[in-house]
Amino acid sequence: MDNRAEVREFLMSRRAKVTPEQAGLPAGTQRRVKGLRRSEVAMLAGVSVEYYAKLERGGIGGASASVMHAISQALQLDDTERAHLLDLARAADGIPASGRARRRATGSQLARPSLHWALNAFTDGVAFVRNARQDLLATNELGRAFYSPVIGDGGRTPNLARFQFLDPASRDFYPDWELFAEMCVTIMRAEAGRDPHDKDLQDLVGELSTRSEVFRALWGSHDVRTHGTGTKRFHHPLVGELTFAFEELAITAEPGHVMLLYTAEPGSPSAERLRLLASWNADRAQTSA
Repeated sequence: MDNRAEVREFLMSRRAKVTPEQAGLPAGTQRRVKGLRRSEVAMLAGVSVEYYAKLERGGIGGASASVMHAISQALQLDDTERAHLLDLARAADGIPASGRARRRATGSQLARPSLHWALNAFTDGVAFVRNARQDLLATNELGRAFYSPVIGDGGRTPNLARFQFLDPASRDFYPDWELFAEMCVTIMRAEAGRDPHDKDLQDLVGELSTRSEVFRALWGSHDVRTHGTGTKRFHHPLVGELTFAFEELAITAEPGHVMLLYTAEPGSPSAERLRLLASWNADRAQTSA
């Protein structure tokens, strides 16, 4: 896949974010561009203006690691943005970001007993597995109760991005909706750089861009982030507000898949509400049996 447009838009968006003052350059009085000029990035990176212009037009294939490092420094990229730029360069060279092609998940892989054993062994919090496209692939028992607003009664695989941007219920489920929206898109943008041949992800981006103005604007910003740990707030329709600490764990057997663990601080109101949710879920399961 030709990723020239992705490279061009990413580099231009990063250049626009760096002011001359931040780069230690005189601002001048007649600037027609937001952020740095191409010539200023080239000077800071120690490359010719012509060469940097070629890179920014998307011609990143064959660029050396030292040039990528210099461009990253000139544009003041953080670790995630630097990794994204390297992913784009590898994709332009036809090299998988991980050094090996990702395997497409099959039904048998998702039904792997050991994966579900691991999820169900986690009993005091929410545990689930999602892929790069934000599909909610598997959960523990408490996770199914927690994510009932997302899972619903439908037969298709629930998708966290579709829920975020297309389901009005997400506004209630996520008290910090704007923050969750940004997190969702920046994760997807980073994944798109790692695997530009993922047609399912491309189709999802196309669908959300068509149906959600907010998604379209966030996707166009070209921001990338990682969110391996932190705190999130939710409002569950049955038990009310929940505040969780979360940890994200990569599943090495399935590149692109991650397991997320949500836990409440012991003794906190959220921990008590989580126990109420677990009790409700147990009663429901017993009634259904």
